[in-house]
Amino acid sequence: MGLHDGAEPLGPARWDWQRVRRVLVVRLRSIGDTVLATPALDSLRRFLPRARIDIVLEDWVAPVLEGFDAVDNVIRVERGSALSRIQVARQLRATHYDVAYNLHGGTTATLMVRASGARHRVGYAYYQYSQLYNHRAPLSSQLWGREKTHSVEQQLALLGWTGVPVTDRPPTRLVVTNDADASVRARLRAAGIDASAPFALVHPAAAFDSKQWATENFARVVEVLHARGLPAVAIAAPPETEVVNNLRRVASAPIQTFADLSLPEVTALGARARLFVGNDSGIAHIAAAVKTPSVVIFGSSNVAHWRPWTNAPAMVVREEMACAPCPGYTCKEFGVAQCIRRVPVERVVAAIEQVLGESAQAEVKAVR
Repeated sequence: MGLHDGAEPLGPARWDWQRVRRVLVVRLRSIGDTVLATPALDSLRRFLPRARIDIVLEDWVAPVLEGFDAVDNVIRVERGSALSRIQVARQLRATHYDVAYNLHGGTTATLMVRASGARHRVGYAYYQYSQLYNHRAPLSSQLWGREKTHSVEQQLALLGWTGVPVTDRPPTRLVVTNDADASVRARLRAAGIDASAPFALVHPAAAFDSKQWATENFARVVEVLHARGLPAVAIAAPPETEVVNNLRRVASAPIQTFADLSLPEVTALGARARLFVGNDSGIAHIAAAVKTPSVVIFGSSNVAHWRPWTNAPAMVVREEMACAPCPGYTCKEFGVAQCIRRVPVERVVAAIEQVLGESAQAEVKAVR
């Protein structure tokens, strides 16, 4: 077992780690969920430098971990396909894992862990069908000794409970591949942008209305950034193309937009950006994982659980409301989500100035 930089586990070893050769991690669902699993994966790799570590991800999000060196294999399951789940389950069974962790908690993930046949199957005691695990952990809040825990801490705690050192709470991390970086540089050059010059990455889209700040507000931010010499590049997924097109229409400052980047290209673009400004989303977590200074506008989500997990300068801007955090993605209090709509442009601009100032100070210290 490898060095762990002074980190400690959250419980005693629950089996003989010296005999562990293959570890499976299951983490289904979204981009943000995948990024927020990287501290757990890094902790495992640090602890088990010679073990095989595999992770199961949904196929559409798997490219997020392209080039990520803490795992040996990314096993893809096709979203919504029963046949793919059966095929993956057979593959897992044939690998003979020693340990399998469910970092997700959903039924499909639980069944995959069980189907793996791993000698040690680990999940939280509150998971549905928890009887399918032979190691059931208590709540992460109990393990960390406080009421509120971040998603990263929740995942780290599951490992820490079994004896993996996690108390240093590593930041999220992604790898910029050479191919993705070259592609992004070419795309920027074709758009007339100097790839080595500073720019701000803007993400005005979101998965839910209760998390999407008004496009007109982002336009005002783009104008402010342009006035201070920081041009903006806005991105969105193909189904969100109209959001960035509308941003370009309502902003008085020039803005370059992309709605067809691959996830590795998004990572490479984020790593080149001087600043990220956007809604609470998977893209915000990607930016944080490549240490880009970030300002993230929150609406209905639980900030304590979903804020960017990074050691780079970052700020969350939100409107404090008695009904927050929202238990869902539709507003039961007002009908139309007010939390995201009431965040003023001025507070976002102030956060941008503070984050850029902190980033500049950190760069000066690094040179010294």
